[in-house]
Amino acid sequence: MGEIELATKNDREQILALYEMQKGREFCAWDEDYPSNETIDFDLSRDALFIIKEDDKVIAAISLEVDEAVDSLECWNKDLFPGGELARVAVDPSMQGKGIARKLMQRGMDELKARGYKSIHFLVNKYNVKAIRCYSVFDFNVVGECFMYDQDFLCYEKAL
Repeated sequence: MGEIELATKNDREQILALYEMQKGREFCAWDEDYPSNETIDFDLSRDALFIIKEDDKVIAAISLEVDEAVDSLECWNKDLFPGGELARVAVDPSMQGKGIARKLMQRGMDELKARGYKSIHFLVNKYNVKAIRCYSVFDFNVVGECFMYDQDFLCYEKAL
């Protein structure tokens, strides 16, 4: 497995294909319109999209997110602001269960800290046992629950 690297425009088609593989999977809130090429463009414009390649194929991705709706939830600890969000964690289904998502999460947290964020926060579908198990090693605090994007979520937060 390759190292985590910043994505470029040349990776766009493979990233979109990786996103498409996730759609329709259990607990995935993504649909035909999201994430899209525009989502990728937004991430690329902010140097906020990281990928892992194996044999020149993108097998995993994560984004540093900007989402005002999530940022404005009341459950976040205001003493830990500014808080950054990680989103669009995607791993090729054939590569899941190998610790890749954890590696991406750690890099994302390191990147947020380097960019001056005091904390990380994000949403996890409250029934997604695989994701909850993956994130448990990081000792996130569950600070609330919300209903957004037609799903029930747990609100995870941690000081960086």
